[in-house]
Amino acid sequence: MPKVTVIPATKTFQPITANDVSFKKRKVAAYARVSTDSEEQETSYEAQIKYYTDYIKSRADWEFVKMYSDKAVTGTSTKRRKGFLEMVNDALAGKIDLIITKSVSRFSRNTVDSLVTIRKLKEKGIEVYFEKENIYTLDSKGEVLLTIMSSLAQDESRSISDNVTWGKRKASADGKIYLPYKQFLGYKRGEDKLPKVIPEEAEIVRRIYREFMLGKTPYTIATELTEDGVPTASQRGKEWNSTTIISILTNEKYKGSAILQKTFTVDFLTKKTKKNEGEIPQYYVENSHEAIIPPEEFEIVQQEIARRKGIGRSYSGNTVFSSRIICGDCGSYYGTKVWHSNDKYRKTVYLCNKKSPDNPCKTQFVTEEELKRGFIEAMNGVMEIKEMLLRECEEIHSVLSDTVELDVIIRSKLEEQSVVSEMIRKAIEKNSRVSQDQAEFWKEYNSLEERYKNLDFEVRKLTTGRDEKVRKGDLIMAFMKELSSRDNAITEFEPRLFIIMVETITVKRNKVLSFKFRNGLERDVTIK
Repeated sequence: MPKVTVIPATKTFQPITANDVSFKKRKVAAYARVSTDSEEQETSYEAQIKYYTDYIKSRADWEFVKMYSDKAVTGTSTKRRKGFLEMVNDALAGKIDLIITKSVSRFSRNTVDSLVTIRKLKEKGIEVYFEKENIYTLDSKGEVLLTIMSSLAQDESRSISDNVTWGKRKASADGKIYLPYKQFLGYKRGEDKLPKVIPEEAEIVRRIYREFMLGKTPYTIATELTEDGVPTASQRGKEWNSTTIISILTNEKYKGSAILQKTFTVDFLTKKTKKNEGEIPQYYVENSHEAIIPPEEFEIVQQEIARRKGIGRSYSGNTVFSSRIICGDCGSYYGTKVWHSNDKYRKTVYLCNKKSPDNPCKTQFVTEEELKRGFIEAMNGVMEIKEMLLRECEEIHSVLSDTVELDVIIRSKLEEQSVVSEMIRKAIEKNSRVSQDQAEFWKEYNSLEERYKNLDFEVRKLTTGRDEKVRKGDLIMAFMKELSSRDNAITEFEPRLFIIMVETITVKRNKVLSFKFRNGLERDVTIK
């Protein structure tokens, strides 16, 4: 039998002392991180930096390299921590021998990230010391302890994330709103923690809505704002773009309301979010804060956005009449044409886009002045029957605003969908535990899945119908509000009034303009 003799270890890990001149000074760095901007965390952040800088410099056997830090950055992932990544890269490049940090949770709350980084450093002979847990990663017990501590830190992070998520959802259910103020134009956080209007920024928002209602495209509006040097929400010199304009035009918060929980966090580690498509409840809070855009004008803009999308071609207009004039003969839209473009008789007219030898429409061209005159005459005709129209609109609005029956049906379908979803979950769970005929299982599963999809389709269809009904009601309300605010005949063309009151203009033969108002009323005007 082999004889085994134990040779005891004669060295233990100890910091190099100043008296041991045979050893080269270790290049030492420290890392500090805080995850919020609170005053308490700010104090902790500054204290960590000062403590470790002074401590490393006080050691004669250590050479201070740098204090690396990240402020107001989550610890669940290392990807967005610039200070951390810089430190690791410097260490791997041979600039650091030892890294000191306060605790495992300050280093990383993600077990995988933490261990991968530690092992990467360990391969290069670089050590990390966690002061609170007294763990040296080059020590034989270091990785086992680190795995345990990192897992605890990750569980702590999950718990914090769950608490934050619960808090946000509870706040949403209570109607409390929050805006990303640094990226949100027009509002700042008020003393009452509610959005407060910033006058100069609110004027930019009003300009965007106003110019869109005058017929301009989001691209044109963005270009003009950039050319005029108007600052974006971040005020960092970024140029405006169509996406930003559309976002502002469609955000209900500008009308003083808020849809809460539009998105939700899928993974607490990656912080990945997704659009809420029914996975969690949403909350619609009306009159939650001061509006910048009147609700009725906001709805007019939403209707205009939908109208432009439904045209079936690329909208490229720049006037209130763009894609709103229809040929009475062929049903095509009228577009602008320039006559005598190079002489003093230059003239812009509106003409049927499909008028050609193959499509000889009998409708005539109209000028912008004729359209304006026609609207003034038609509008004044509407004013003559104002009281009757208001009574009719009140009845129409009453019907459109009543969504009780639809709401009950939608709620019933959603409850049924929830039951089917639970049946699917139980079927899958049972199949994973109990041996059963797989053909029968898949038959049941497919049946339930089909039922769920049908219910989902019905809910979406009903919800779309409800929203369209409410939107029409809002348009009628805007029409009523504008009509009731006027007592006298109009004498000049008002673009905003035209947008609110008129849906389309149909050009008939002999220059008869048929104005279709948003309450369904049509009035013909003959241009002379």
